[in-house]
Amino acid sequence: MPAPNEALLISGRKQRGADALPFKIVTGHGVFVTPVLSKATRLTLAMQEAEVAEDAYTKQGLTLAVRAVIAFKVGDDHESIAAAARRFQGDQGQMPTLVGRIFSGHLRSIIGSMTVESIIREQQTLADAIVDASKPEMARIGLAVDSLQISSIDDKGVGYIKALAAPHQARVNQEASVAQADADRQSAMAQQESIRHQAEYARQTAIAKAQYQAEIDQAQQTAAQAGPLAAARAAQEVITERALVAQRNAELREAELIAEVIRPAEAEAERIRALARADADATKLSAEAAAAEGRIALDQAIIEKLPEMLRAAAEGLRGANVTVLDGAEGLNSVVASLAAQGMTMLDAIRNGMRVEPAQPTKPGTEVAPINPVAAA
Repeated sequence: MPAPNEALLISGRKQRGADALPFKIVTGHGVFVTPVLSKATRLTLAMQEAEVAEDAYTKQGLTLAVRAVIAFKVGDDHESIAAAARRFQGDQGQMPTLVGRIFSGHLRSIIGSMTVESIIREQQTLADAIVDASKPEMARIGLAVDSLQISSIDDKGVGYIKALAAPHQARVNQEASVAQADADRQSAMAQQESIRHQAEYARQTAIAKAQYQAEIDQAQQTAAQAGPLAAARAAQEVITERALVAQRNAELREAELIAEVIRPAEAEAERIRALARADADATKLSAEAAAAEGRIALDQAIIEKLPEMLRAAAEGLRGANVTVLDGAEGLNSVVASLAAQGMTMLDAIRNGMRVEPAQPTKPGTEVAPINPVAAA
């Protein structure tokens, strides 16, 4: 039974048909082979490589050393297997050599129609052109090309390729320098930013640590002062309570003093003031009564003296030469006038002898009575 990448070729029995092959091709399954009458050989269908190293002339006449690698295999169809079997069944190791020779010729031919610049820039186009040019020949020998890769192109020390690359290399170097400078600048900026962030983080960490330490210290101080503060507050509360008690005792004592001393003293003072007022009122009334008695006695004395004064006035008129007009009416007028003069004199004497009311005196002071007769 052949392997998956092999074809089994069975020969020795005559095949029927005009175009019948001298062997039978079996792939993918097993077959019974008669030992004496038939012979079985294997043809590899695996992928193989061929290398090409060729010096070729370009369109400009420059010599280029070109190296390429070709990946090929026997075709999967029976026609390709039969064609490959006819050529390589006896020596399958000739496949890479023959393929390399085929591709060397096509490579020289195609490179001769191109410039160095196009070859350098269009290597894939060159590879595709070589593969396309070799396909008919490869098909005739039952081989199929999977790929062709150009591995190197060298101008054999002439320096043409290097000269072509110099401007690009300079531009690349310049761009690389600019990119490197920008990368260095970005790196420096990133480094500075990182340093700033680290400094800011360190500052925030230090601040946070200081705050935490301050809180710890404050808590410790608060805990250490809790006992003394509690004792001080308790002592203050005791002092405050004592002060309140003392204040209440003072208020109570004040109330007792007011009740025991001040109120009786005020009552006694009020009583004394009332007695004094009563004595003063009594003295005033006594003085007014004495004054009234004196006026009455004076009036009586004057009244008693008034007829004598009138007689004296009449006596004085007796020897006077008085002419009385209008008869009896004129005499009556004279008498009335004398009487009026007597009343006037009485008022004058009374007013002149009037005694002012006595002022109140202190208790125990005696007021002497006025003798109206003596005053007169």
